Amino acid sequence: MPRKGEVPKRQSIPDPKYTEAPVDVRKRLTKFMNTVMLAGKKSTAENIVYKSFDLVAQRASDDPLKIWMKALDNIKPKVEVKSRRVGGSTYQVPVDVRPDRSQALGMRWLVAYARERGEKTMVEKLAGEILDASNGRGNACKKREDVHKMAEANKAFAHYRW
Repeated sequence: MPRKGEVPKRQSIPDPKYTEAPVDVRKRLTKFMNTVMLAGKKSTAENIVYKSFDLVAQRASDDPLKIWMKALDNIKPKVEVKSRRVGGSTYQVPVDVRPDRSQALGMRWLVAYARERGEKTMVEKLAGEILDASNGRGNACKKREDVHKMAEANKAFAHYRW
């Protein structure tokens, strides 16, 4: 965190494979690949995402980008709780989530819960989690519901919002 000025937000490059999709969707896909990536292995992450999209297209017989976008929309949180210290005690204060943070959380949860699944390869795990999330079930959707329930339960402390 710099002392002077704002840190400029870096723009990600659009995905080279899905050229028929809009540019913002292609940039979002690149960001998703960066979320899947471990230890700087970008080409491995690309292979995982592309193969899982092929598997999603095969299982759902629909455009995998549409299914993935629907899955992300089902996962992205609208509100979350943040800790706020007031007079010696800490309150969980519900706050609205910025769109870019909401997208980042959704991608992070999707990848994290895909890694925890029981299938054999990461391609199958990711495809399964994307399909489950697009249908409104799966652990990533459950995580979103838990976050929303927590915010709803702490609605009484909303006046501590800053």
